[in-house]
Amino acid sequence: MVPAESQVRFCFGRDDLLRTRFAIAPLIEVAAATYVLRLPARFPEHRRFVESALPRLAGLDLDLLYAVNPLGRRAWPNFNAPPPVSPHPGIADELARVARTAPRIVVEDVRRACPEGVPAHLWPFLEDPERALADLVAQTRSFWDAALAPWWPRMTDFLESEIAARARRLVAAGGASAFIDLDRMVSWDGEVLTVSSAAMASRDIGLAGRGLLLIPSVFAFDVWPRIDAPWDPALTYRPPGVGDLWQRDIGAGSALEELIGRRRAAILRVLEQPASTRTIAQRTGWSPGGVSTHLGTLRRTGFVARRRDGREVLYSRTEAGDALVSRS
Repeated sequence: MVPAESQVRFCFGRDDLLRTRFAIAPLIEVAAATYVLRLPARFPEHRRFVESALPRLAGLDLDLLYAVNPLGRRAWPNFNAPPPVSPHPGIADELARVARTAPRIVVEDVRRACPEGVPAHLWPFLEDPERALADLVAQTRSFWDAALAPWWPRMTDFLESEIAARARRLVAAGGASAFIDLDRMVSWDGEVLTVSSAAMASRDIGLAGRGLLLIPSVFAFDVWPRIDAPWDPALTYRPPGVGDLWQRDIGAGSALEELIGRRRAAILRVLEQPASTRTIAQRTGWSPGGVSTHLGTLRRTGFVARRRDGREVLYSRTEAGDALVSRS
């Protein structure tokens, strides 16, 4: 088992800050969305997306797509969702890249992700990687068309605004400003970007003039270092404000949102299960301070209760809060 305090350290040389760049990655969104749709209770902030996508996915054969995005593991293959090589690639171009992956790389990547032995659902990628790759590309396209394509314009607008905001920081405050507030598990000391990750063993990655690719992702539920060859080093992260992405357009909000406001309505919906302020902030992408303010209002109006559980304070909906959500 990998220790909880494991760290991936990206070591910057003289030119690496100058070569730090951003990209939107449709295939990484596909990979992350497969987890959201299979574990919807863990991602209440994406409820509207889940409700939209699941009916469209019914009846599709997605066994290989789910196989390369396995549940309950600390490592998974990368060949199906490699870091992009251009700032904003289209899905067709990215799928064409995957289709051109050398069979040797597919086999090596699957074995790397499964050092304890490759499970049966991944055997097609070892036994006939070319055919499995072609089938995976077809399944990924079907998943994209059904689940993500209807939302992609809204998602790209959101991601482009995140990249633009960080780019303005780069111009105004210098290269290191790109790393401010990426994630609470990320720290920067001027030369090394450190990512605490329980998902992989500690490693030092010398960027050696390649720079670092930063990939904001709507569906990322953690910060993901991408460090395995033959792909360039990359870091996928979740931008702030994801909780607002699925909200209806202004003027088309639900009765609950009109009554108590979009953010308080979203917090009530997140509280399907008791959660701490920090957990709610992580799920919505909002600041803990802002979440705390809204929770205070919801408590005073009788829609939320709180209790202490060890060192944490957990919030949950009251009967009045349940009734309000069920009627919306």
